[in-house]
Amino acid sequence: MIDASAEKPSRGQRARGLKEDALNLPNMLTMLRIVSIPIVLLLLTEGTPVQNFWAGIVYTLATITDALDGYLARKRGLVSVVGKFLDPLADKLLVMATLVLMVSMGRVPAWVVVVILARELSISMLRTIAISEGVVIAAGDSGKAKTALQMVAVLFLMLHNRYYVDFWFFESWVDFNVAGIWLLYLSVFFAITSAGEYIKLFVDAVDAKDRRLKAS
Repeated sequence: MIDASAEKPSRGQRARGLKEDALNLPNMLTMLRIVSIPIVLLLLTEGTPVQNFWAGIVYTLATITDALDGYLARKRGLVSVVGKFLDPLADKLLVMATLVLMVSMGRVPAWVVVVILARELSISMLRTIAISEGVVIAAGDSGKAKTALQMVAVLFLMLHNRYYVDFWFFESWVDFNVAGIWLLYLSVFFAITSAGEYIKLFVDAVDAKDRRLKAS
């Protein structure tokens, strides 16, 4: 006989677990990154050097939370399903929202953003299909390089103006918009090469799975 009274606490326990899963510190930092997006866009819309600077500050703080939430999740054993969903989503929303806005401001060529957006959507769909096939595709070195270059490129494009840079052995005027564009072009190269790597990994993994099924 099934004891109904024993099931109720179990269901309550699962509900509390889900709430804790969503509201732990790493996920709160990720949500904070999402909340920062409209603030960055609002500051960036003004387009003045001062507002560009503050948009860059908020953006930089948001990207720092990206590294911090992952570190805390691993350190405290708080890796969660919610975090796995929200963390890459927050990164993509932050980068793509600012790039789309800067297209309208004339800071970024539209075709570059179209290529980046198409790549992100394609790889996200590929990963979803891979998961349904029981295959997990981890980010490779090219994908990590793409992400790092994009984040730095977006920051440079936000700052936009020419600044005098005096850093260690380097001392010169730098046009941050031009530097950001070239970094973005480089990120597109890594975006395309990493997409090829993901597709190859997916095809190889599915072929290996099919061979195992046929052999069993």
